[in-house]
Amino acid sequence: MELEVCFGEIQSGHLEQVGYDTYCNLLDEVVKEMKGIKVEQETEVQIDLNVTSYIPEEYIENSEQKIEIYQNIALCKNEEDIQNVIDEIIDRFGNMPSELENLISIARIKYLAKKLNIEKIASKKTSVVFTFAPKANENEFDISNLVKIYRNKIKFSAGIKQMITLEIGTINDREILNDVTKFLKCF
Repeated sequence: MELEVCFGEIQSGHLEQVGYDTYCNLLDEVVKEMKGIKVEQETEVQIDLNVTSYIPEEYIENSEQKIEIYQNIALCKNEEDIQNVIDEIIDRFGNMPSELENLISIARIKYLAKKLNIEKIASKKTSVVFTFAPKANENEFDISNLVKIYRNKIKFSAGIKQMITLEIGTINDREILNDVTKFLKCF
């Protein structure tokens, strides 16, 4: 009953005002609370990379199907979820355009960043800045592996929020996404 009320209020309250990710998170929290599952606040990851990522109109024309695919991508929590979404998209609509592949890569980056308590990943010219949530400061990372791999391509900034700047030297969408994903897997 509560779920219907909440869902109805969100639906009638204009989804675009709430934001799609927020909507999915709210719905997920309500379902968990109704099942008696303790809801922990996850780090919300803001991705601001200079890449083109969306579902092109000519690939999926039906807006309901497009929203369903966006929702499925937003709900991915691990690699298995990502692969299931990819398989479903290809089965239903054929080979994916690069913009949609980029969107899926961003979903992958988001779940990897959440595990590391990274709250923001942003492009700055040919660099990418990773900003850690304040609670991440409690977790000491073994950065020796990062230093071995990236040497002078990374810079560390201490402060209220720890930051790591990675020089990637490119503005190519695919290379940016691949470099960020590879970097996050090195922790």
